[in-house]
Amino acid sequence: MTDQTPYLLILYYSRNGQTAELASQIGRGVARVTGIEARLRSVPPVSPDTESTLPAVPDTGAPYASKADLANCAGLALGSPTRFGNMAAPLKHFLDTTGDLWLSGALAGKPAGAFTSTGSLHGGQESTLLTMMVPLLHHGMVLSGLPYTEKALGETSTGGTPYGPSHWAGTGEQLPVSDHEKQLCQALGERLARLALKLAA
Repeated sequence: MTDQTPYLLILYYSRNGQTAELASQIGRGVARVTGIEARLRSVPPVSPDTESTLPAVPDTGAPYASKADLANCAGLALGSPTRFGNMAAPLKHFLDTTGDLWLSGALAGKPAGAFTSTGSLHGGQESTLLTMMVPLLHHGMVLSGLPYTEKALGETSTGGTPYGPSHWAGTGEQLPVSDHEKQLCQALGERLARLALKLAA
């Protein structure tokens, strides 16, 4: 791959590592497709403390995203843990800075999907995925979920929705990402990568 290779941006916020693991699995799905690569990026936490700043590169995990990462992507997978049925504030804060990209139409016509992690099994997975899609619609992106032709969608007893991959992390000791959850993440990554190449043709 070269600097000119199109990439699927996997943009996420992760508090305890579960959403980051989903992002990694989506990247594995992208890797199945020739001619496109995965680019993992995270966003920093937000705080009411207006005096402090964070380094440009975190100590661990994916680098922080820039608006250029978003503007130049061929497609997007957007991930966040749920916060009362919506995306976490750090990811929303990043998206709220993209008005110039909306104005220029930089993301219009590109494919996008969403993924999430929740502490409880019915803790807002579907509403989080759906509300994460609203700003993507405003950007003119082409939304993709997971079709029921994905066998894991009908077999999972943990996370997984037609609106996108999800993970049931548990409220005590964190549950590992299940095989079905991994399969669905990889399926979304592959699906978005193939759509990105087709839509760019």
